[in-house]
Amino acid sequence: MPYSEPTSLAIVACPGGEAFADEVITHLQTMYKHRFTLKNDVVSKRYELTKEELVNKINLQNDLQTSDLCIRGKTDKYRQPAFKVNTRFTYFANGEFKTELLETIRGKDVFIFQDVENHEELTLNGGKNKVVLSVNDHVMSLLVTIDAVRQAGAEKISLVLPAYPYSRQHKKKGREGLTASMLGHIYEIIGVSRIITLDIHSREIVNAFSKVNLENLHASYQIIRELGNIVDLTGKKDDLVIVSPDTGAIDRNKFYASGLKLPLAMIYKERDYSIVTQNAHDTNIKSVKLLGDVHGKVAFLADDMLGTGGTLLKAMGFLKEQGAIKVICAISLPFFTGDAIKQFDEAYEKGLFYRIIGTNAVYHEELLKREWYISTNVSGLFANVITRVHYNQSLSDLLDNRSIIEKLVKLQKNNSEPEDANKQ
Repeated sequence: MPYSEPTSLAIVACPGGEAFADEVITHLQTMYKHRFTLKNDVVSKRYELTKEELVNKINLQNDLQTSDLCIRGKTDKYRQPAFKVNTRFTYFANGEFKTELLETIRGKDVFIFQDVENHEELTLNGGKNKVVLSVNDHVMSLLVTIDAVRQAGAEKISLVLPAYPYSRQHKKKGREGLTASMLGHIYEIIGVSRIITLDIHSREIVNAFSKVNLENLHASYQIIRELGNIVDLTGKKDDLVIVSPDTGAIDRNKFYASGLKLPLAMIYKERDYSIVTQNAHDTNIKSVKLLGDVHGKVAFLADDMLGTGGTLLKAMGFLKEQGAIKVICAISLPFFTGDAIKQFDEAYEKGLFYRIIGTNAVYHEELLKREWYISTNVSGLFANVITRVHYNQSLSDLLDNRSIIEKLVKLQKNNSEPEDANKQ
């Protein structure tokens, strides 16, 4: 029975990725107990055993197979896996990192979690130091941890990187490096076999690997679920239109438009590339045009990541000028760097937008305090993917979730029909 202790699935959480890892582990434990219960129900009937007898036999078999004398826990109760590996992280005064695994992971399938965009204050060195780490710090911490896991004898190493570091450096336009690709090669060299990420900035990065499998997850179902709580997706109450904020996001927004059976508009920006922008207030945009109609409608925009947010703020203001009654945005990776939160506070007070839907893939405490921000949880999605990867099961329905989106829209439509009938 693979859904009880002992398990060969292990999770190592870097300091930046610990918050997200803990949420995923909660889902994993719930899933494992549920699957254990289902198997127990079926197998106990099939072999004419009571559920208690079967649990006792499973625990006996596990105790016989373990390299320890026996496994902790009662012999007649379900033994839930802990998953998380006890790890010590040391941050030295000169900025170096050290990772020490305080329990064995030899022969295990290890998933290393890291949130490189976590810029909250982290507790390191056993609680002695509180440090805010940069992206580069997080990347170095990740590399040191991968090496520690490899040296400790892990059978397989997978990375869980909700935000793939340096993903915006994926095109070579001159004398510059392909940093996204370079990091991928480093991961391969030091033993990584798989990377699980969310809405990677460019599909070109996938082609940078020769051995590593990259699973690019999408938060579209979770985002549409939250969107359905604030607007009517059936079009009976709200006239909704999908708007691509620029040409780069057209495929993403086309997915939403086709999945929701809604019209697609696009904001086209004419830029003067002789002007170099320095911050969110500066712009090299000469003119903006809207291809489509948003007048009197609810406009929904989706993008993969939000940094300073200057482009999105301009897009939302432009849509309000074009007559949109509400503007709602969805961001898979809400970085909100610099003074972005303050700028969005000001824009919200001016009525430039209604809500922003983001995911918990990036840990950002300040965002959760905002009335205009809605956080959707993707830890269940990652937990599902991890279990399927671990047991060599198909991921196709999780990577292409159009079918469950259609079911969600159909469900909302069915729920709205009795209400409409009563009005008549």
